[in-house]
Amino acid sequence: MSTLAHTTMTAARPADSGLAGSGELDRYSYAEAPGADRGSAPSSWDGAEAEIGRVGRRAAGNRGRGLHGQLVQQLGQMIVSGDLGADRPLVPEEIGQRFEVSRTVVRESLRVLEAKGLVSARPNVGTRVRPVSDWNLLDPDIIEWRAFGPQRDDQRRELCELRWTIEPLAARLAAGHGREELQQRLGDMVEIMGHALAQGDALTFSRADAEFHALLLQAGGNRMLEHLAGIVAAALHVSGAPVSGCDRLTEAGVAHHRRIVEAIGEGDAAGAEAAMRQLLTVHPDLDHAEVGVPAPREH
Repeated sequence: MSTLAHTTMTAARPADSGLAGSGELDRYSYAEAPGADRGSAPSSWDGAEAEIGRVGRRAAGNRGRGLHGQLVQQLGQMIVSGDLGADRPLVPEEIGQRFEVSRTVVRESLRVLEAKGLVSARPNVGTRVRPVSDWNLLDPDIIEWRAFGPQRDDQRRELCELRWTIEPLAARLAAGHGREELQQRLGDMVEIMGHALAQGDALTFSRADAEFHALLLQAGGNRMLEHLAGIVAAALHVSGAPVSGCDRLTEAGVAHHRRIVEAIGEGDAAGAEAAMRQLLTVHPDLDHAEVGVPAPREH
């Protein structure tokens, strides 16, 4: 197994740098904030207090993020879960008071959420929550927030349909592109998965699986597919991933991944595509709610 393969398994998702330093120097306190009353919540946050506490506890151990990253996480989860509904006004001063963070942290966090399509800021209107139709649903953070929120079932189904559409094509293209370095790295991931299976190491198995599928989307030389690599990898790291041969510690799953690599190495485009479809196909031992093949939907 190559050193590169080991490195890719231990690389964590980059933590948000945040603005913890400046936030600590310029953070609100309830007693000092203009018009703040420690004993009463700002009016626009009425009814959200319990959710704030729940989300805050979840985000507290959020991969070491600073104040800025934690606030993005908290507000993002609350918007995606529906606790902060569409057209809800978000007043920066009230957010700063409620979460005891600085004006700078609030401002930068709202900019991040605006870039994700979750909020909009307009002159004379202020910052408001945007409807779901405006969200960037391919953003890795939104994928994660949906996977752990009320929309988890929709996230699961939509991700399944997306993967079924693009990954067989990616495997076909990879077989005809001859990028030997990426093919070697795909083989490394399969080797890691095999070792993880033997040791019962589900975490390493899932990381290798996510890296395998991200690399596959890069291997075909299609830059639009390559752009989706990080999205699929992020999605596979959360519980929104569909149950398939990818995410279970089984010999069959490893064998399907290995067959894909072999077909790519042989330049067998049809074989690589077929092997990928088989990998993503429903397992006979799973119930209907856990299918890997997209089922027709009624409209």
